Amino acid sequence: MGSNEYRAVKIEETGDESMEIDVGRSHFPHCIVWSPLPILSWLFPFIGHMGICRSDGVILDFASSNFVCVDSFAFGAPTRYLQLSKDQCRAFYGEKPAAAEGMNFWDEALMRSTQEYQHRSYNILTCNCHSFVANCLNRLGFRDRNWNVVSLAVFAFLGGRFVGKSGAVRTFLPFAAASAVGIALAGVAYFGYLAAFLCVLVGWFVVSTYCFRNVVHV
Repeated sequence: MGSNEYRAVKIEETGDESMEIDVGRSHFPHCIVWSPLPILSWLFPFIGHMGICRSDGVILDFASSNFVCVDSFAFGAPTRYLQLSKDQCRAFYGEKPAAAEGMNFWDEALMRSTQEYQHRSYNILTCNCHSFVANCLNRLGFRDRNWNVVSLAVFAFLGGRFVGKSGAVRTFLPFAAASAVGIALAGVAYFGYLAAFLCVLVGWFVVSTYCFRNVVHV
């Protein structure tokens, strides 16, 4: 499906929005959602793929260049979620355009971010799924602050909750298996290698976000 996919499935305002989460259908109204990434999450279970949901619960996520997935989370069903309060949003951050016909302020903000990221190239280090979600939060004016990939990652990690026992198993079982193999091959030095790699990875995002502008996109 092409870049017009979002417009084809946009929700119409019903006036009776439900905040009920439907895990079976992977519908999480007004939520940030998270799922493990292959390989990377096996090593670091707190690193994963992120998306944000419309008012009808449909997930939007940026996982490849010039394309935002709609209702098809790129790496499987979410294992964690964090529901946001609309009362903490100042819609249309920095601007006040008229809402699109049949759309509420939440879906309008997400639509604008979707249209922007349909013209952006994906790069896991400079323009990734966290960038897209942070862009959405900034358009919503969530908590009236300027979100970036670092502040978003911390916020989601501290505030998120698992969808259930299956979500925890999907997150930590691969990590336990990878750790067992790593210890068998390299002993306790395995964790030293992981720590070194993690320091480099986290250091990149912290330094590029707070010390240099326009390196990591939002």
